[in-house]
Amino acid sequence: MKKKYFLIVLVLVGMAPSVIAQIETNTNALLSNPIIKTGHLGISIYEPATEKYWYNYNAEKLFIPASNTKLFTLYVGMKFLGNQLTGISYNDTRDTFFVLPSGDPTFLHEDFLNQPVFELLKKTQKPIVIINQNQQIQPYGNGWVWDDQSEAYAAQRNAFPIYGNLLQLKWTKKNNIQKDSFAYDLNVLNGNISDFEFLKKTNTESIDNLIIKTPGKNKFEVSLNGKSNQISQEVPFETNGIETGVHFLQQKLGKLLTLKSNKIKKETFKPLYSQKTDTFFKIMMHRSDNFYAEQTLLMASEKHLGYLSEIDIIDTLLKTTFKDIPQQPRWVDGSGLSRYNLFSPQDFIYILNKLQTDYGYEKLEYILPTGGKGTLANYYKSDSGFIFAKTGSMSNNITLSGFIKTRKHKILLFAIMLNNYVGSGKLVRKQFENYLHELILQN
Repeated sequence: MKKKYFLIVLVLVGMAPSVIAQIETNTNALLSNPIIKTGHLGISIYEPATEKYWYNYNAEKLFIPASNTKLFTLYVGMKFLGNQLTGISYNDTRDTFFVLPSGDPTFLHEDFLNQPVFELLKKTQKPIVIINQNQQIQPYGNGWVWDDQSEAYAAQRNAFPIYGNLLQLKWTKKNNIQKDSFAYDLNVLNGNISDFEFLKKTNTESIDNLIIKTPGKNKFEVSLNGKSNQISQEVPFETNGIETGVHFLQQKLGKLLTLKSNKIKKETFKPLYSQKTDTFFKIMMHRSDNFYAEQTLLMASEKHLGYLSEIDIIDTLLKTTFKDIPQQPRWVDGSGLSRYNLFSPQDFIYILNKLQTDYGYEKLEYILPTGGKGTLANYYKSDSGFIFAKTGSMSNNITLSGFIKTRKHKILLFAIMLNNYVGSGKLVRKQFENYLHELILQN
């Protein structure tokens, strides 16, 4: 610990006193805000060109990062997945077409019109066998909130995703309905409604539409308010390993598929690539897509370890690639959905520095949202092109990490993390915006 404080002192001695005083003044103003005062704040600001910290406040302490966790996932994906995602691996033998799933979340996903895996499977005239390696992938991450399982942002993880592992539901209002009757016809746009069980209820007490998924089953309670003519919604389905996905694919192809747990020689399989990774990562970071992030760690595990395990790839990375991280984190998932995750502001300076060192600012500017874009759509509009960052938010926790280009043409990495605040998240984000805007303007 003494060594860390000594290093920070050296950094501050090397900085102009006016810069330090200005940042401290801005930080004190931030800390005096009534909402910020209710929580625990951590800040780290670093200049890569000089390899010096400009400022640290609680920067070595651990915070719940929420979706800032995706910055670590992004680095892992860029390191191991290459320029294109592996859609599947396959072995086209004399009489059978064998498919080995890779964990690719873009398969038949509405984000991507080009679907080379589906086109190849549709083209082959041979019997198709899907290899189930029974890798015991947990559908939910450690520490995920149990009642999130009905939300589209908490789709289940597995080895063979399809449609983003979401049901696309649509209701059309009936004509001449009787009072208190179920007012809508229900359809599953990407499957057969008969494959799922829906308990229909009329919701007269709330303006919200509610879908409650029964744990462990493809059974849903649907409650509607009867006020809209048409409603569309996405809800996670139970993957049952890869069985539900294979069933969906069989319906889509219109031909029989066989699911087997064969022992295979992976060297006899060759990859079929699906999507460009840069395009995929841009969507993941701009939308803060939890499912894409979770599957990224699984795909990286398959590439690096030879099998799909989020737990094992995280453990391996912390012992190897990230062994010199400033503070040892608690890292349990790819998305940041879990409150078990704990990282320090300096940990995010570390991963941002690795990203820019290994892949360059130009690529990061493409992948990360700037002001007025993606998850920053409502903020930093006057600083568009000067800030590129990843947001993170869950109840009572807001974080933001990225890099800025100051008006004096310096590039700074920053991480600002607030945990356990009480009040409006919108007001917290506005305070962060004001703080970083001053950093951009004054330096």
